[in-house]
Amino acid sequence: MSAPATERPLALALGGLLALAAAMGIGRFALTPVLPYMSEAIPLSASEGGLIASANFLGYLVGALGAAALPPSRLASGFLAALAASAATSAAMAIDGGLAWLALVRFAGGVASAGVLVFSSTLVLERLAKAGRGGLASLHFSGVGIGIALSALTVGWLAREGSSWQGLWLACGIVSALLCAGAALLVRPSGTRAGAGAAASTSNPATSNPPASPSRRRAGLSPALVRLAIAYALFGIGYVVTATFLTSILRASERLAPFEAPAWAAVGLSAAVSVWLWSRVAARIGGARAFALACALEAVGVAASVTFTGMAGLGLAAVLLGGTFMGITSLGLIEARRLSGGDPRKVLALMTACFGLGQMVGPTLAGLIADATGSFYWPSMAAAALLVAAALLVGLFAGRDEGGATP
Repeated sequence: MSAPATERPLALALGGLLALAAAMGIGRFALTPVLPYMSEAIPLSASEGGLIASANFLGYLVGALGAAALPPSRLASGFLAALAASAATSAAMAIDGGLAWLALVRFAGGVASAGVLVFSSTLVLERLAKAGRGGLASLHFSGVGIGIALSALTVGWLAREGSSWQGLWLACGIVSALLCAGAALLVRPSGTRAGAGAAASTSNPATSNPPASPSRRRAGLSPALVRLAIAYALFGIGYVVTATFLTSILRASERLAPFEAPAWAAVGLSAAVSVWLWSRVAARIGGARAFALACALEAVGVAASVTFTGMAGLGLAAVLLGGTFMGITSLGLIEARRLSGGDPRKVLALMTACFGLGQMVGPTLAGLIADATGSFYWPSMAAAALLVAAALLVGLFAGRDEGGATP
């Protein structure tokens, strides 16, 4: 008889890694490396590509809120169903059913990826904490970046072999299915008592922080929390433009087009270590300052993707995008949890909604501007400006919002 999952914390964290690699790294972000091939073959305009991406982010928002409301007794079955749906929807993108079909499948994929994130995090994080291995949470969340890198390698290799865009999606679905099978074996749901509230609060490293002290309890939405929520929405718009269209931007450059797959792999590998990295930065300078710094660095990366035409600019854009977006995601929720002053679930739901709305607006708006101007220069520069605004909204008030304490 195998040992309980809590006695195998490394295997449990690895299972979480595989789940997020499949559902997030591939299920949510594989569109980026495949999109240039779809755009050329179907064909798709930039705005149509943005609409497909926005449908996925709408599904993610719906899935996150729905998964958080699932009864505790359905947690295990929900996890397995979400894994299966994530792999199936990635493979179903290989069916050329027109724009409406592709948007519908991406919506369903977004619902599935959010379910995997919430359910796997619920099953993994609480049990890691009980085993005294909470530090392994970073390994769990590194799965997003690992999945992005895997999608880059898969798409890059098969594209060089002459595969069609349908073949690229089918291959991504197969890789996802293998990862999901490994996750199902390693993340054993038996014995967990986590419920709907836990699902809402353990879907991010935000739960690794202790509850806010009584002295920090606040009624309603404080000005600091409102600023953070607005900044989180701006971040959602700012990061997702480059995260959706980076390879399409490179495809427009004859010099940089051969580096689409390596650039996307660099984004993934950078993302794999970003949560660990930014948690340590936050420990030194405070969560609000770390959030602002990460947003500012990401703005540099987003601007670099369209202002520098050489390899240096490409590398800077890939590393700064990958090295910040997962870190900012976790820092925003950690800071929101601190400012909530009590039960964080409503505040985390608010942050999720703000982020989700930003993600939905970003790709479609960027695509429309790109169609009108003929390039992604202005959408990317606008996204960089929004990231700077997010950094200022939080960073300028960091000392006051943290009570003036020295980090």
